[in-house]
Amino acid sequence: MSFKPWAKTMKTMLLAAALAWGGLHEAAADQARDFFTGETPRQREQRMEWWQEARFGMFIHWGLYSIPAGEWQGNSSHAEWIRTTAKIPLEEYDKLVPQFNPTNFNAARWAQLAKRAGMKYLVITSKHHDGFGLWDSKLTDFDVASTPFRRDILNELSLSCKKEGVRFCTYHSIMDWHHPDYLPRRDWEKSRSKEDADFNRFRQYLAGQLSEIVANYNPGVLWFDGEWEDTWTHEMGVELYNYVRGLNPRIIINNRVDKGRRGMQGMTAEGEFRGDFGTPEQEIPPQGLPGVDWESCLTMNRHWGWNKSDSQWKSTEDLVRKLVDITSKGGNFLLNIGPKPDGTFPDEAIERLEGIGRWMDVNSEAIYGTQASPFKRLPWGRCTQKPGSNRTILYLHVFNWPMDGKLVVPGLKNKAERVWLLADKRRVPLATSNTGGALVITVPSSAPDPISSVVVMQIKGPLDIEPIGLVQSPDGSLTLPASEATTHGEIKFEAGEHRDSLGFWTNPSDWADWEFKVTQPGKVDLLAEVASLAAKSAASMLQDTDDECEGSIMARPTASHERDKVAARLSRSRQ
Repeated sequence: MSFKPWAKTMKTMLLAAALAWGGLHEAAADQARDFFTGETPRQREQRMEWWQEARFGMFIHWGLYSIPAGEWQGNSSHAEWIRTTAKIPLEEYDKLVPQFNPTNFNAARWAQLAKRAGMKYLVITSKHHDGFGLWDSKLTDFDVASTPFRRDILNELSLSCKKEGVRFCTYHSIMDWHHPDYLPRRDWEKSRSKEDADFNRFRQYLAGQLSEIVANYNPGVLWFDGEWEDTWTHEMGVELYNYVRGLNPRIIINNRVDKGRRGMQGMTAEGEFRGDFGTPEQEIPPQGLPGVDWESCLTMNRHWGWNKSDSQWKSTEDLVRKLVDITSKGGNFLLNIGPKPDGTFPDEAIERLEGIGRWMDVNSEAIYGTQASPFKRLPWGRCTQKPGSNRTILYLHVFNWPMDGKLVVPGLKNKAERVWLLADKRRVPLATSNTGGALVITVPSSAPDPISSVVVMQIKGPLDIEPIGLVQSPDGSLTLPASEATTHGEIKFEAGEHRDSLGFWTNPSDWADWEFKVTQPGKVDLLAEVASLAAKSAASMLQDTDDECEGSIMARPTASHERDKVAARLSRSRQ
């Protein structure tokens, strides 16, 4: 079975829109560029308002790749990238089309689960890198209309989301492994000719499909991806951004439409790059980013698409705390689910959505519409806030409940007007005192919630917070997290699964430092864990950090990586 991308009849309106973006109607494209360059800060603020208020959304990766469920020829490590990771020829991959028949798909159920979890918007893959569309496109046969299922998934889901009050949004891949005009070919596709491929013709096809999606389903966000290949340029990104905004001036577009994304870290590099928000992938920035819109997208387990062998599910506690962490840094959390080929969510995913929803039933006020924490760090958890004209509401998210009943907010000099537990419907006031440059709250002996309990504090007037650096623990120990380092040279902080470290440290002249307060001076031991290809290089780097440190290096295997983890214990020679 083969599919011809231009087999269906184009509607005149769609063709005109595609050709206009492709350059044949240059005057219209120029007009769109001029119009949107003139968007005022106030207009942008109004356009982004619902998204900034939402804070929490659902990501859905679903398509033909769900059918093999991550397994191909005995290898079970695949998912949504299976067409290229398993090197499946186009003709073989097309055989999945007649197998796509998700008879248990229930759009209302999906939207209800998103709402139950407290998610305010939903982003689904209209088309992933494999090129298969979940709607009946007039520009190709390679879509759901050619399957036994035939139903328009985007239409059903957009209507159900509207009914549940969940904002419908779409992911759309620029990369397309199926379209004959998309370049480059995969490096393993030796027999697939590119002689007649025309990338500009592909761009017209891309624009036509986007016109269909915006006109028919009115997505609140167009979430692009697959922009990193060399055939896609900054100029194309600018034109596509302006084109989509021309279709709907209120739409929000992520930074993957252009070439400014800095890897999985996701934030936009300096320059004239387009995109309304940054997109960290599988990681959370170590600190808040004032004045910057961003959204961390993370999986529930290890894969984006359905993989039946993947049992490494994050716990409900972990997911709730990630939501709190992201929100406390001023970001949004886009949590992914990979539905099964029958159209249902995995039971493990439903269990976690329900668990998050129970926490949100009580604590959503401390998430929706909040801003980043005014504190650089808090020893027991995180903070979100809602500033007002003459008073501020602080939401203290307590992960580690104080055993002595005293919750210390370091550096806060303000007196609290009122403090209460968010879980307490009666809002019984909690006693407070200001001492030693901190505000102390007397709290009950047990935490209202073992995952994260929220204490609400109302402060009148501007916040008065003294920055607090790293300090020694009561036992004299001091932890220097990678996220707190000031780096020099090409060193970068890396966060995410199995990563909380300083990476790209390949130049011996690069260095990092930490500022901290010593409250218990004396002789100390320094214990460092260094991932290195050779223990010798790690030893040299450690010894260079301080000419008064000396010690030995011991290497041992690391379970999570095929590298050596080097444990160095260095004794400081002078007090």
